[in-house]
Amino acid sequence: MDYYKKELDALKKSNRLRDRKIYDTTSLVDMASNDYLGLSLKNKIFKKASKEVLKQKSFSPRASLLVNGYSSIHQKFEKKLSVLNGFEEGIVVGSGFLANISLIESLIRKKDILFIDEDYHASGMLALKLVQGEVVVFKHNDYIELERKIIEYKKDTTNRIIIAIEGVYSMGGDIAPKEFDKVATKYDAILLVDEAHSSGVIGDNLLGWFDHHNIDIKQNHIKMGTLGKAYGSYGAYILASSYIISYLENRAKPIIYSTAPSIIDIAIAIQSLKYIQKNRQKLKKKIKKYQKIVYDMLDIKTDSLIVPIVIDDNKKVLELQKSLLDELFLIGAIRQPTVPKAILRVILQLGIKNKDLKQFCIQLGKINKADNI
Repeated sequence: MDYYKKELDALKKSNRLRDRKIYDTTSLVDMASNDYLGLSLKNKIFKKASKEVLKQKSFSPRASLLVNGYSSIHQKFEKKLSVLNGFEEGIVVGSGFLANISLIESLIRKKDILFIDEDYHASGMLALKLVQGEVVVFKHNDYIELERKIIEYKKDTTNRIIIAIEGVYSMGGDIAPKEFDKVATKYDAILLVDEAHSSGVIGDNLLGWFDHHNIDIKQNHIKMGTLGKAYGSYGAYILASSYIISYLENRAKPIIYSTAPSIIDIAIAIQSLKYIQKNRQKLKKKIKKYQKIVYDMLDIKTDSLIVPIVIDDNKKVLELQKSLLDELFLIGAIRQPTVPKAILRVILQLGIKNKDLKQFCIQLGKINKADNI
């Protein structure tokens, strides 16, 4: 037991110790959560979802999707999301973490080569330990290096290639270039895009990365996304060709051996999806407005709703978080190993008021001058 205490002491000394806190968000301006569109604040969405769940025989899935945990609510969401995004089929998963493990662990077989962005989510990086084939990491958002490494590593005509990127990167807020799709097409590779932070935030229809780049969906495309961000719920989904979805049903352990996703959470996601599609012009306008406020007041440009402010000092980032909390602004203080250098992670969450965002920018500007960020 002393070993764990020493580990904790070391984390504390380096200002990397984490713990759970309950924040009174009724009095705080929440700029830390991934509830990008503020949909978790809309009671009407929850009420409509609850009404649909009450029509079911059970409010719990009770078993895995492949035993008897699959409900009409799960199916309705999968079909609606697949059609909207232009994919043949979809499948719901318990969480984004499980979705990444499902995909990477099951799809990469012997003689396959997975090329993965160095900034890919921790769930994907963890799944690499389960991969049977070869793994090659390339520099963040560097499609030129990716192509160079494909040429270097693909020595056998039977080598199958899988490329894994994120639509919007969770810590940097930057968008993956369209050229990744061109590289995937050129080398007949499967392109896996984690859209956890892009779905509902970018694209003409707010459908994410493929929508943003106006890419026609093809058989080699796989889209994974979560419901705990822009959709204001919990859970995840995978969209792909029908044969890949069927393959996952038969090979992906987190899908086979986990209880089916919560019915109420999927019902909420259905209502959130409807809300986004109905109000997408209004939401897009507000996203651009909030991006402009940050650019005009802080000279910081973002193409998403994530604004990372590099501090590069664990102690200082916690102090800045505390000083902003004293002003009733809740901001994420992200440290290693999540990021190489400590950052304040600011979310331009649409549920906050316009005046609060401006006040935050004023406050951050004061801190910037005082601390020379």
